[in-house]
Amino acid sequence: MTTLTHGCIMGGTLATPDLDAALRDYRDVLGLRVVEQSTIATEHALSWGVPKSAGARFALLQPHSGAPCFLRIVEQPLPAAFMPTRTFGWAAFELTVQDVYGWPARLAGSGFDIVGPPREIAGLPYFVPMQVTGRGREMIYLNEVRQNTPSSDLPKAASPVDHIFIVILACADRPAALDWYRERLNLDVGGSYTIEYTMINQAFGLPDGTQSTITMVQKDRLPIVEIDGYPKAATVRPGDPERLPAGNAMVSLAVESLDALALAYITPPQPREGPLYGGRRAATVRGPAGELVELIEIGTG
Repeated sequence: MTTLTHGCIMGGTLATPDLDAALRDYRDVLGLRVVEQSTIATEHALSWGVPKSAGARFALLQPHSGAPCFLRIVEQPLPAAFMPTRTFGWAAFELTVQDVYGWPARLAGSGFDIVGPPREIAGLPYFVPMQVTGRGREMIYLNEVRQNTPSSDLPKAASPVDHIFIVILACADRPAALDWYRERLNLDVGGSYTIEYTMINQAFGLPDGTQSTITMVQKDRLPIVEIDGYPKAATVRPGDPERLPAGNAMVSLAVESLDALALAYITPPQPREGPLYGGRRAATVRGPAGELVELIEIGTG
């Protein structure tokens, strides 16, 4: 089983307008198992800076591989104006999967819409991705890993759908975002790739062949955040600022020490219970693109 180290992705939080329908997709179609169901406590919502999310129903799911990485689905209204891959913040969660070419058929009749069928990307031979959106217009990449990159180790799936291994951040100023993750979270800046990014080109109506530059943030050889510089037409995410952001709402990362980081937490660190936290302290910050980053303290042991 994966050992938690500084920077590990421990969870991704999604917002959906219909929790029961979302569970049919993530539990029954993707095959993740439900490990907790409840409502968001007021104290927890305040720690994220989203008081109106208090009382919202949620479910916590984990891959059958047992990887210590969870998907939290929170029920809340879907802003009519929200469209994926057009706004700043968390743009997508990438899950490592088996047999990516078989997933389009398995998703037929589900609440997932395939926006990018499985295909190999020129210049990125390390994995074969496909992209889907869910009922909350969240973006999920299903990636079959082929090999490690020159600068990072990519995990091969140990169950048909396994854990989140990269999260994608959309921002206006990629260099500034890289500085923030390096200086504030003590992470490393990895390789950059300039590619024809189909999802971005389609979302903004850019001509075929338009190139985008993406940069990996990692810890040693562990990939964590892919930071994408978005076009000038990108906007702030629509929705109630006192609720979780629409779609891909928040990312939870492991850190050795909350006190050692020079961060202004929304509320002071507090121990949290449940499968995601296991009694560890957690605190949340807003990142450089307005993204919510929940940090969970794992110690140095």
